Amino acid sequence: MKLTVVSAGLSTPSSTRLLADRLADAAREALTAQGHDLTIEVVELREVAGDIAHHLVTGFPPARLATAIEAVTGADGLIAVTPVFTASYSGLFKSFFDVIDPAALAGKPALIAATGGTARHSLVLDHALRPLFAYLRATVVPTAVYAASEDWGSGGDEYTEGLPARVRRAGGELAALMAARPARTEAEDDVTALEQQVADLRFD
Repeated sequence: MKLTVVSAGLSTPSSTRLLADRLADAAREALTAQGHDLTIEVVELREVAGDIAHHLVTGFPPARLATAIEAVTGADGLIAVTPVFTASYSGLFKSFFDVIDPAALAGKPALIAATGGTARHSLVLDHALRPLFAYLRATVVPTAVYAASEDWGSGGDEYTEGLPARVRRAGGELAALMAARPARTEAEDDVTALEQQVADLRFD
């Protein structure tokens, strides 16, 4: 079973990547408890930013971007994490999913998450990220995770649920969806690869 993690963090290290790793660990822990083996692949969007721009202009993905797209479309599950910019997902994050065929994520279990400096931006999950993945027809888990600066190192209190608990719950929900979804066959993977190749030939 394969899980692909997409991180749109711009710095090294970044809180976006840190949150992505914690969510992946939570999903791995839940799947391992159910007796499933899991392979995790991380796509750092800052490493393919120039390739994304090239693809948007030419319609052809460079090899490194094509590998990243294949990692996302061929996975059994997806974790997508973005920093918040001007009350929405980052332009880099949106541009990456713009170059993926809209049908390629249909039915794929997905966990969405975001990081920001203040809790006031947590609505980005439901106002921006969830509609985006609904358009892509992914199956998004009920629990989306937002981490503000003050959430790191906080275990929560009697009134709020801390970040670690939200991460565990979201990871468990993703694991349940991945475990319940029928395994992809090699023939289905071949069809997906062919569809992506055809999509890459389109010009807008």
